[in-house]
Formats: sequence, structure tokens, C-alpha cells
Amino acid sequence: MCPSALNSFTFFPRHSDGGPPCLLNPSPSISKDQGGHHLPFAVGIAAACFAGSPARPPFGPCVPPLWRQTMPCNCGVVVAIFIVIILGAGHAVTGARVGAMMIRQPSSSSAQMFREAPAFWNGAECAADGGGRVDIAMTLDANYLRGTMAAVLSILQHTACPESMVFHFLTAEVDDGGLAAALRASFPSLDLRVYRFDPSRVRDRISRSVRQELDQPLNYARVYLADTLPADVRRVTYLDSDVIVVDDIRTLASVDLAGHVLAAPEYCHANFSNYFTDAFWSHLALNGTFRGRRPCYFNTGVMVMDVVKWRAGGYTRRVEEWMAVQKRRRIYHLGSLPPFLLVFAGHIRAVDHRWNQHGLGGDNVEGRCRGLHPGPISLLHWSGKGKPWLRLDTRRPCSVDYLWAPYDLYRYSSPVIEEW
Repeated sequence: MCPSALNSFTFFPRHSDGGPPCLLNPSPSISKDQGGHHLPFAVGIAAACFAGSPARPPFGPCVPPLWRQTMPCNCGVVVAIFIVIILGAGHAVTGARVGAMMIRQPSSSSAQMFREAPAFWNGAECAADGGGRVDIAMTLDANYLRGTMAAVLSILQHTACPESMVFHFLTAEVDDGGLAAALRASFPSLDLRVYRFDPSRVRDRISRSVRQELDQPLNYARVYLADTLPADVRRVTYLDSDVIVVDDIRTLASVDLAGHVLAAPEYCHANFSNYFTDAFWSHLALNGTFRGRRPCYFNTGVMVMDVVKWRAGGYTRRVEEWMAVQKRRRIYHLGSLPPFLLVFAGHIRAVDHRWNQHGLGGDNVEGRCRGLHPGPISLLHWSGKGKPWLRLDTRRPCSVDYLWAPYDLYRYSSPVIEEW
């Protein structure tokens, strides 16, 4: 039988018998409604089926003995059952052909709508006086609302203290375009605050990057978090909208910063020089900024920030200064990430890689499918061009996208099963 992970997913590349990958997840946090919104086992079975060879039964040591005896070994049947479950729960699959049968999701011309999520309450270990408050910041954008909904649900479902979560959303919309109302409808008990981020503050500082989405002003809102959040927020965990958290977010949010301004997973094996142009590396005054430190790549989609230290150190201005250099000399290619690296690389508190299994959206140009890295996983991140909700809707999903689907709150009409 497969080994399991505590409080997180664990990905085991292959088993001793050469079987498919195994991805297990423990029980989610306490929920008032166990309405079947979380389907990790079904996802794991389907993922294993997709990964397995058609010449061999898809069930190996990932399936307990009883299941091996009672469940069908035909991969098509398993996939069909999985798709019906997902479609019936309103997940992001529009249709699929299985043999002579088409499971189709009717199209809808109505405005985008989301189901109400289950309600969650705190466990016994949570501080009764609210002292365990966790501040989480995200951006709020119509193009990523579906991802934001899934991310929020995953956070609430996997933390022992969901009522202690406070969400801060930055939006470029003057009236938030009804986005906050959609969030409140799906999460009636959620403690959420919405702040207007003025795009004009950064628009003239943005340089064209390799992908249009990276050039949007809201992508730079993370630079201005400390200037936007109220004074009572002293520490915040920033998350991109294309993440799924499968562990208790409190573990990440409470990391010891050890005097640093930022904490994030750090990747020193990455080729750091690739993030900057030849014009940067050939200019001694510019590349000298890294002198005396060991710079490593980190992804700004998952960060813990000491808001007080950020404000005191004037780090917004420091990042802006590098953005101004970029406008004059073209020293990097990737949106808001490089100026963070220029200021903080080599000066952050490194946390376990399990807190950002990034790159699941593929590269920034084609968004090709990528698999999971071996090891425990606490956060899945679809950074890159490919987004799971888009790939699922266009019926061209990657296998990792089925790990996102159970958290999708998008409301579909009932699926139709028809002969092909």
C-alpha cells in the first residue's frame, strides 16, 4: 500500500512494481457541510489511470486491497465514473468522449456564477480570542476570479482555523465590478476586505514582457501591499490566484522570518543569470548589486511579508527604482518578478519547497504540460501561461489540472450523457 503524507499531498513518482503515480491526501479540516466538494481520492484514481499504461490495470499499490477486489480494472470505466462525478458536482469539465458515449456539459449564455462553498468553523486548538488571526492578500480580477474562488476554498478547507482567516483583496476596478459580491455570495461568512489599487500608479513604470498578462498593472499590486493594507496588518501572506493550498496555511504564515522582510521557497539550483539580460550582466554598476550576497531565484506568487519592516525600509521605492532602470536599459524580460529579485535575492528567509510547487502552468510562451516534482506538497501553483480552468474548459487539460478541479466553484447546468 502507498505511504501517505501528513497534512499535505505527497507525490511518489513510481512504485516498486512499476505502477502509476500515487497522490494521497488526508481528511480536510472540519466542515459544516460534507457535501462532496472535495474529491481527492477520485482525482488520485483518475490521475493514476491517465498515467498508467493501457496494457496494464490502472490499480496497483495505490489502491487498498478491498478496492482492488471490488472496483473495475477497466481504465475507461474509471475515467467515465470520475468525469460523471466531476460534472455532477459542477466542476470545470465541459464534455468528454468515453468509447461510444459522450458526457457533455450544456453551454450557457448566462453570466458567470459560482456555487456557495461549504461553511467551515474553527477547531478546538484555535485561539478563542482571535489572537491566531492570519492575514492573506490576493488580487481580484475578472479574468482570474475562478482561480481566486478555488484558492480561497482550498485554504479554508485545509486549515484547522478557517474562521481566523482574513482575506485582503486588491482590485483595479473602481467598483470592483461585482467581484467582491460574487466572493461574498460563495463565502457568506468570509472575513474579506477589498482595496482599490490605482493602475495609474504603476502604468508608466511597466515595461513590455514576454507575456501580455504579466504587463497588467494589477500584476504589480504586490509591490504596493504595504502601502495599501491598514496599519493593524503587520504580517501578510501573499498568494497568486492560480494556487491551491493542500496544507494548513498557518504553517507558512507563521514562519520565523529571522529578521528578514520576505520569506519564500528559494531555488538555488535554477540558472539565476537567465532572469536578466546581457545588458545587465555586462554592466558592472548594475550587476554589482549582487556583490556580497548569494542570490537565488524565488517565485513572488507565494510570499510571507513583514509589512512593518517593508514600510520602514522603504522597499516600495527600492523596487520602483529598478523598474525605472528597466525602462531605460531593458535589463530583464519577466514582469514584476525581476525587480523583486534585484532587491531581495539572497536576502530572504527560505522556506520548504513544498510551499510552492510552481510551474504547473508550463512556460510563459506555450504553457506546455508539466508534471509534479517528487516530494511532499503543501501548495500547488499553476504559474506560467496555462491555467487549469481554461485547459479544462477547452478539453485539453494536463493531468495536474485534475488536482485543481475539485475546488472549482463554477456553476454549470447538469451534464448530459448521450450516445456518440
